[in-house]
Amino acid sequence: MDSPNDERDPEAVRDLIEQLRPAVQYDGGDLELVDVNTETGVVRVRLTGACSSCAISTSTIQLGVERIVKGRFSWVTAVEGELDEEFDFAASAALGRGGWVPLRPPTTA
Repeated sequence: MDSPNDERDPEAVRDLIEQLRPAVQYDGGDLELVDVNTETGVVRVRLTGACSSCAISTSTIQLGVERIVKGRFSWVTAVEGELDEEFDFAASAALGRGGWVPLRPPTTA
């Protein structure tokens, strides 16, 4: 990954979010950029689709999106996430593919 970028460019953040979207879309959800506050360094994103009902959506934002965005842009202080609460819960759950993969494969005896 590139070294952190000090330039406070909302379009660069938007471009990075666009690069992250396919990973979220693979599981039946989507990732939207809501706001970039260059004064405070807070980036707001929204998870939609299957992510609206996913039990690990908070982890997706904190361990995935926030880690990557803060690693790329040194001026970003936080990534705040929200869920698309207008999306029907049952329809959201039906979209999920459960593509989570553990960091290490299980050991065989």
